[in-house]
Amino acid sequence: MVRKHFIFTGRVQGVGFRYRANHAANGIGVTGWVKNCYDGSVEMEAQGTEEQINKVLVMINKGEYVMIDRIKTTVIPVVENERGFHIRSSW
Repeated sequence: MVRKHFIFTGRVQGVGFRYRANHAANGIGVTGWVKNCYDGSVEMEAQGTEEQINKVLVMINKGEYVMIDRIKTTVIPVVENERGFHIRSSW
């Protein structure tokens, strides 16, 4: 089990990114959250196996209008007993 913090930049707001992430994560069993940031980026924390998290990233990137230019990734501590994946309120 691993937890990763992501910052996505590019055309990632207004293109269904958060909804795609939410659908993918919940379907695969990844927990965490996603939200828009004031600077036009999207922030996400995802917890699961490396394989599960990679599948979520692939599914997000398949979005027709999503164009990720850069992903900043940091491994962070696992959150015990977390349930589900959620869209958080923006900034």
